Amino acid sequence: MLELKNIQTNYGNIEALRNISLHIDTGEIITLIGGNGAGKSSTLMTISGIVPSRAGKILFKGKEIQRRSADDIVSMGICQVPEGRHIFPDLSVQENLDMGAFLRKDKAGIKADLDYVYSLFPILAERRTQSGGTLSGGEQQMLAMSRALMARPELLLLDEPSMGLAPLIIKQIFEIIKKINQEHNTTIFLVEQNANQALHIADRGYVIENGKITLTDTAKKLLTNEEVQKAYLGI
Repeated sequence: MLELKNIQTNYGNIEALRNISLHIDTGEIITLIGGNGAGKSSTLMTISGIVPSRAGKILFKGKEIQRRSADDIVSMGICQVPEGRHIFPDLSVQENLDMGAFLRKDKAGIKADLDYVYSLFPILAERRTQSGGTLSGGEQQMLAMSRALMARPELLLLDEPSMGLAPLIIKQIFEIIKKINQEHNTTIFLVEQNANQALHIADRGYVIENGKITLTDTAKKLLTNEEVQKAYLGI
């Protein structure tokens, strides 16, 4: 579904990504793990068209997208849930979800997807008229994920969905990620510092260090890799 070929991304003179190559097949959950500043968020921002790549190619279903605008990329079927949620705090839960479906015209499909996200997160249904800014951190993460799903993406990019959340909420969020993948047939690219949780739900994983992919394998094998255990799993 998605392939990155020798992607280079800069912030001014700072090289954030150095010849990144990876692929994601339809229906997979792929995770990208690494430390702070390793290039995880930059990878997602480059795919989404928010930060342009300096060199290399990004192919989505065989078509180059590295020069397309961010809204065009959303319309093609890629949607990102950014780090820190970035919901619209002054809009209600319902209005935030409506914004997610902004590019769509299929009213019946929008209604069906709205029912689906409310079934995933019943607390949002209860608070549909409440301002997004008054929700807890966990509820805002649920809202950010639901808003992205309202665009009906084929590929969902998740940037640090567990950041700042209580362990019980983290467990719930990861269960929902797995459910979205299985029930909604959504391919997922998950960026996470919580490597243990991410690798337990992923099919495959990549390790990024200093803007370069240093390791890739099945999630099961990465969980037992001594270097990964020492650097990211606290073992």
